[in-house]
Amino acid sequence: MELLKHECGVAMVRLLKPLDYYQKVYGTWMYGLDKLYLLMEKQHNRGQEGAGLACVKMRAAPGEEFMYRERAEGPDAIKEIFSTVHQKLSGYSASELKDADLASRCFPFAGELYMGHLRYSTTGKSGLSYVHPFLRRNNWRAKNLCICANFNMTNVDEIFSHIAVKGQHPRMVSDTYLLLEQLGHRLDREAERRFQDALNAGLQDREITEYIEDTIDVANVLRESAPVWDGGYVLCGVTGSGEMFALRDPWGIRPAFWYKDEEVFVLASERPVIQTTLNVTTDKVKELRPGEAVIISKEGDLRLEQIIGPFNYAPCSFERVYFSRGSDRDIYRERKELGRALVQPILKAIDNDIDNTVFSYIPNTAEVAFYGMVQGFNEYLNHEKVREMTTSSTPLSPERVHEILSRRIRTEKVALKDIKLRTFISEGASRNDLAAHVYDVTYGSLREGKDNLVIIDDSIVRGTTLRESIIRILDRLHPRRIVIVSSSPQVRYPDYYGIDMSRMDEFIAFRAAVALAEERGKSEILTDIYEKCKAQLSLPKEEMKNHVKELYNLFTDEEISDKIVEILKPEDVQSEVKIVYQSLDGLHASCPDHKGDWYFSGNYPTPGGVRRINEAYINYIEEIYNKKQ
Repeated sequence: MELLKHECGVAMVRLLKPLDYYQKVYGTWMYGLDKLYLLMEKQHNRGQEGAGLACVKMRAAPGEEFMYRERAEGPDAIKEIFSTVHQKLSGYSASELKDADLASRCFPFAGELYMGHLRYSTTGKSGLSYVHPFLRRNNWRAKNLCICANFNMTNVDEIFSHIAVKGQHPRMVSDTYLLLEQLGHRLDREAERRFQDALNAGLQDREITEYIEDTIDVANVLRESAPVWDGGYVLCGVTGSGEMFALRDPWGIRPAFWYKDEEVFVLASERPVIQTTLNVTTDKVKELRPGEAVIISKEGDLRLEQIIGPFNYAPCSFERVYFSRGSDRDIYRERKELGRALVQPILKAIDNDIDNTVFSYIPNTAEVAFYGMVQGFNEYLNHEKVREMTTSSTPLSPERVHEILSRRIRTEKVALKDIKLRTFISEGASRNDLAAHVYDVTYGSLREGKDNLVIIDDSIVRGTTLRESIIRILDRLHPRRIVIVSSSPQVRYPDYYGIDMSRMDEFIAFRAAVALAEERGKSEILTDIYEKCKAQLSLPKEEMKNHVKELYNLFTDEEISDKIVEILKPEDVQSEVKIVYQSLDGLHASCPDHKGDWYFSGNYPTPGGVRRINEAYINYIEEIYNKKQ
C-alpha cells in the first residue's frame, strides 16, 4: 500500500563478437543496445526518478569519441535516453545504418560495451548531476572511467577523508562521486605502474599505450579501493580501454546476476530479467557472490576475482518480500511461503471462523503472498474436513458429508486501484478526502455485519495509507472485522543500504512502542537510550551497539500490533480492526537464504549501519526537545 523508494537497478552488456556478426545473425548491429533497453525496461520497478546509459566504442581512432553517455530524469527517462540515442543516428541513410563496419568506426553509441542504470534516490538529492552513470574523462583511454551502482554507503564521511588526506579535492560529497574519484585515482596509479613496466621493457610511443591497455587490471583498482566502503552495493564500471567490471558488497546485501555465452555477457540486478531478455533457463544465470567481482577483459575474457571478504552474509530479505520481480522462480516460491506462514496467526485473529471470512489483497505486489495464504488455508480446511469425517462417533448422513465437503475458502477482489492521488491538492482535508478514493471496493462481496475481511499486504511501514484511506475504504463494506495482514514483520528500524527509510518517526511500529512506553510510565527508557547512543559517538563504529533494541524489548509483538491499530484506526470506522504481522521466524523459514533482516530485527550487518541507527535515534530525541522549546 505504501510506495518505498529503493534499490536502484543496474544493467550491463558486453558484446563478444564484432558488430557485423550481429548484423548478419540478428539483422542489426544494434543487438547490444536493444538488449540493454530490455534489461532496463524490465527493471523499471527499481528506479523511476532517472536513468542513464554509457557506451564504449573499441574501434574508435585517435581524435574520435570512444565513450558516450546519455542521462535523463523522470519516470519516462528510459524512453527519453534511448530516443535520444536513436535521434543521433537519424541523420544516416538506411543503407548506412545497415553497415556494421561503418557503425563500429563512426556512429555514436555503436560500441561493444554498454552499461545502464535506473535511479531511485534515497538521500533526498535530485537533479541530473546525480543521475548515473558518472564519467571521469582523460586523454588516455585506459584512464577513462564510467561507473554506476545500486548502492548506498553508510560512511561517506570516512570515504571523503580517505581520499582527501591523499591530496584529492572532491567537488561533490555524494557516495557515487566520491567512489568515482577514489577509483579514478587508483586507476591512474595502475596505469602509471603499467607505464613504468612498459618503459622498463624498452617499449616506445603507441607500444606503451597498447601495453597499458592490454595489461591494466581493474581488480587491483578495486582491491585498493573497496576496504574503506561500508554499505550495500553492486558497483559497475567500464574503462575507456575496454574493461568491464561489477563488484558486489562483501555482505551480499545487494543482488547481482550474470550470464555469458559465446555472443554476449550480461549483468542485471534481477535474474528473471536476464532470462526473459536472452531466453535462457534459470540454471544458466549465475549470482555474483559476496565480495566477488566479475571482470571482462578488453579481449572479452571473463574472470571472477574475490576482491574483499566475504563477511557476515546478509542478503536483503526485502528484495524477496517486495522489491524484486515476483517472476523469479525462487522469489515466487518464497512469497507464497510467506503467505502460507500466516495461517495460524490469521486463524487466531478471526477466532477460527473460516466460513464467515473473505480473503483478499492490496496492492498487486501482495498477490503472490495471497496465493500462498489461500493455499495454506485450503490445506488447513482439508485437514479439518478429514478430521471431522474420520472422528465422528456416529455415521455421517449423505447430507452432512456433502455439507462438510462443500466448505470453501472464500476469496474476492475486494479492492482495486481507481484513481491516482493528484499532488497539486495540498490542503490536508482535501488531500485526505481524495486519498480516501484512491481505491474502490466491490460492493456486495461481503455479507454486511457477518463476514470478516482479511486483506494481505506485503509490508506496513508508515501506516499513512492505511490510516488515510484503506481502512475507511474497506469499512464501506461493513465487515464484522477487518484483519490487515503484513507478509513481512514489523518494520522497526531505518535502512541505510539503499531503501528510502531513514527517520525513526517514519515507522508506525516505532511510534507504537514509544506510545506504549509513555502510557505505561516507562518513558525514562527513551532518555536512557538517548544517553547511551550519545556516549557511543566518540567510539569507532566497530565498537558501537544498537541500543534502540531496548525499547522494543519492553513489549511483545502483539502489544505493539495492538497499539498500531489504536493509532491507525480512524474514529469514524465502525468495524473492528486487527493487524497481523509476519514473525521473524516465519520470514526466515520462508526465505532461508536471505537473512538480512536489520529493518525488522535491528541486526545491522555492517558497523556503519549500527552507527547510523544511533545517530537517527539521537536526531529523533533532539528534534522532539527542540520542538518543545
